[in-house]
Amino acid sequence: MPASLCLIIATFLWGSSFVALKYTVNIYDPIFVVFSRMLITLMTSLLLWRWVKRFEYRAGDWKYLLTMSLAEPCLYYLFEGYALQNTSASQAGVLVSSLPLIVAVLAFYLLKENLSKAIIVGFGLCITGGLLLTYVSPNSTDATNPVLGNFLEFLAMICAAFYSVSLKRLTVRYSPLSLIALQGLSGTLFFAPFLFFTGLPEVHHSDALWGILYLGTFVTLGGYGCYNYALSKVSVLTAAAYSNLIPVFSLLLSAILLGEILNVNQWISIFIIFAGVIVSQFHTTKKVLNDPVDIKVGEV
Repeated sequence: MPASLCLIIATFLWGSSFVALKYTVNIYDPIFVVFSRMLITLMTSLLLWRWVKRFEYRAGDWKYLLTMSLAEPCLYYLFEGYALQNTSASQAGVLVSSLPLIVAVLAFYLLKENLSKAIIVGFGLCITGGLLLTYVSPNSTDATNPVLGNFLEFLAMICAAFYSVSLKRLTVRYSPLSLIALQGLSGTLFFAPFLFFTGLPEVHHSDALWGILYLGTFVTLGGYGCYNYALSKVSVLTAAAYSNLIPVFSLLLSAILLGEILNVNQWISIFIIFAGVIVSQFHTTKKVLNDPVDIKVGEV
C-alpha cells in the first residue's frame, strides 16, 4: 500500500478519535477510557503475535523504546484525555495543525535538523492562532474550560512530536505491529495504577463502550499501524505534514456527529493556524530524517 494512502487513512482515523474520545470522556473518567483502550490494543496485538514478534532488538534500543512509550501513549493520552474534558473536539483537532512545526523544532534540537525561516514564521503563526483560538472560544457544554483544555492538547502535541522523531529511528528494525504492541503494553502498565485513585465505573453505557473499542482497535491499531508503516518509507517531516488533514476530518466529523458550531473569531484563528502550516511547507531540509544511522545516546 502506498505510504501516502496509509497516511491519509491514519489521519482520518485520528481525526475521528477526537469525536469518539470527546464522547467517551464525557461519560467515563479519562483514566478508565485510556486504560481500557490500551488494554484492548494489547489484547488485539497478542492475537496478532505472528507479526508482532518481527523485530530485531539492538543493544541500547531500550532507551529509545522507553522514551518513545513515555511520550506516547503514556503522557500523550493523559494530556489529551483531560484536554477533551475541557475543550471541544473541533478545537482540539485544529491544534493538531501545529504538530509538523513542533516536529521540525524537536528535529532541530535533537537531530540537528535545519530550521529555516519558513519554519520559524510558520511556527509563530500556529502558536498565535492557537492562543487566539483559546481566548475567543466561549465556554459551553462542549468546552467548559477551553484555556486549560487547549493548553493540555498542545502539551499532547509536543509528546506526539517527540514520539514521531523517536519512532523514526526504530522503524528500520521493528515492524509496525511490534511498536503498537509495545504501546499497548506500556499504556496498560502506566495507567493501571491510576485506577486505584479514580476507581471503576459502576454504571456502563453501551455506546461509550463501543467508542472505547473503536479507539483501541481502529484508531490505535489501524491508525498507528498505517502511520508506523508509512514512516518506514518516508521522512518524519513528510509524515508529519499529513497531520494537517486531522483537523479537517475532526471539524467535519464534529459538525456531523456532535453538532458543534464554530463562531467567526474561531474561524479566523483556524485560518491563522493553517496559514502557519502553509508557510512551513516552504521549508527545505538539509538532512533527511529517515537516515538509518542511530542517534547517539543522550540525544533523545
